[in-house]
Amino acid sequence: MKYGEKEIRDFDIHSKENYWPNTHKKNYIITIELPEFMCLCPRSGYPDFATLTLIYEPNLLVIELKALKLYINSFMYKHVSHENVANEIYDILHEKLSPKSMKLIADFNPRGNVHTVIEIDSSKN
Repeated sequence: MKYGEKEIRDFDIHSKENYWPNTHKKNYIITIELPEFMCLCPRSGYPDFATLTLIYEPNLLVIELKALKLYINSFMYKHVSHENVANEIYDILHEKLSPKSMKLIADFNPRGNVHTVIEIDSSKN
C-alpha cells in the first residue's frame, strides 16, 4: 500500500486536530468545492462521481483543508448511496463544526440516464 492510500484508509474525521479555532469573530462564509468525489454504488460496486460544494458560516471552529480532503477521499472505498453519503458528510461536519449555517450540495455525474443532486441546508432543517 502506498503512503497516500494508507493515509486515506487510516484517516479519522473525528480527531481534534482536524478542526482549528476560528480566530475571526465577524460573520463570513467559507465555500469549498470538491470536484473529484468518488464512492462506490452499494448495489453494483460501480464508481459514482460527484462535485461536492460545502458552504458554511463558521462559528468557533473551521475544518483544516487537508483533513477535509482526506475525509472526502476516504469514500472512494465505501459502498454508499448518493443520499446516504451526502447526509453522512453533512451530519458529521455539522456536528463537529457547529457552524452558524451550513449547506452541502452533492452533484453526482449522470450514470444510466440519471442525474442526482442532493442539497442539505441548515436553514431548511
